[in-house]
Amino acid sequence: MYKRFVALGDSFTEGVGDDDPARPNGVRGWADRVAEQLAAADPEFTYANLAIRGRLLDQVLAEQLEPALALRPDLVSIYAGGNDLLRPKAGIDALADRFAAAVGRLAETGATVLLFTGVDGVEDPVFRKLRGRTAIYNEHTRVIAARHGARVVDMWAMRQLRDRRLWSADRLHLNALGHTEVAIAVLDVLGREHGLTPAALGPREVIDPRRQRAQNLQWGREHVLPWIGRRLRGESSGDTLSPKRPELSPLDSVRS
Repeated sequence: MYKRFVALGDSFTEGVGDDDPARPNGVRGWADRVAEQLAAADPEFTYANLAIRGRLLDQVLAEQLEPALALRPDLVSIYAGGNDLLRPKAGIDALADRFAAAVGRLAETGATVLLFTGVDGVEDPVFRKLRGRTAIYNEHTRVIAARHGARVVDMWAMRQLRDRRLWSADRLHLNALGHTEVAIAVLDVLGREHGLTPAALGPREVIDPRRQRAQNLQWGREHVLPWIGRRLRGESSGDTLSPKRPELSPLDSVRS
């Protein structure tokens, strides 16, 4: 029975794409959902979420690893490196070495450590180009997990995540349905019963090429260009944000 869950990472773990104005940083996400299910079985359960959107792997490790260790979790999740993969010059092998050292430190505490593979973007014409880099990252993740006894949530194998209806308008972040799918996968990996239900979306809509091109252009204007602008200015979407749950606390405060 887990009592101290600490989540580390970037926008994926913070919950970006799953909007909830009533929550800190305005988002919910898979980690909140997992915490809610674990808390339902144990009134002494506590949860912290240190993740901040836009963080690169080295920033996650520099800012979040020591605070996480200080909280003495018995369950800890870490996903980092996705933002690095968007940068062609990022050296995946070197990133993996630094990630492995951090996972080793977390595993040494005796906590259950959760890692994640990246999603397979094969069906998206833009993110398909990152497929090779993501696959290399995933293999490193599996090796690191095997070496340190961590558990892996294999999002690459979750074919339902190829459906764009599980993603927010920016195509980078899961929406509420997608975050629920990940929460289900996490709880299944942990072997925990839960009350979450997968999305029942039915057949996908067939979109003609002309409409698809128009949607791609709109996506480029609304999401890609602002992202490029931030890159050129050396800014990040998380520059003004703090962790939404910096300390372990009961789930009553998740909705505060």
